[in-house]
Amino acid sequence: MSADASGAPAATRPDFDPDTTWIVYDGDCPFCTQYMQLVRLREAIGKVKLQNAREDHPVVRFVRAKGIDLNQEMAMVKGNDVIAGADVIHRLALLSTGSGFFNGLMSKMFASKGLTKFMYPFMRAGRNTTLFLMGRKKIPTPPAVE
Repeated sequence: MSADASGAPAATRPDFDPDTTWIVYDGDCPFCTQYMQLVRLREAIGKVKLQNAREDHPVVRFVRAKGIDLNQEMAMVKGNDVIAGADVIHRLALLSTGSGFFNGLMSKMFASKGLTKFMYPFMRAGRNTTLFLMGRKKIPTPPAVE
């Protein structure tokens, strides 16, 4: 593995805009897509970009390199920091505006970290079942590079 000028391994250095908050989700999942279209984030979060986990993009590769299974979890990335799964839903609830019926409901329901962690496996199971019934394949995992 190569290193950068600071001696840090090159693979750990993000090659995407580190000042942007990236949300990596399954673009083939109707629930994930609808959720990401409806959530309204506070302007305080700064620039946010949504990234389909099924596309080859530096932030998707970065998340995978961190060991996150994008077939099981969505991810939120800011610089070198990555959170996944229930922690993303909880963080989005805290960062949402709470305006409108959907955002108000989601911000109240997922503001509790404990409740979010409890509900996340059920939400993931529903997503996986729906994708299976729709005939959608899992997100391809690239072969390991040696």
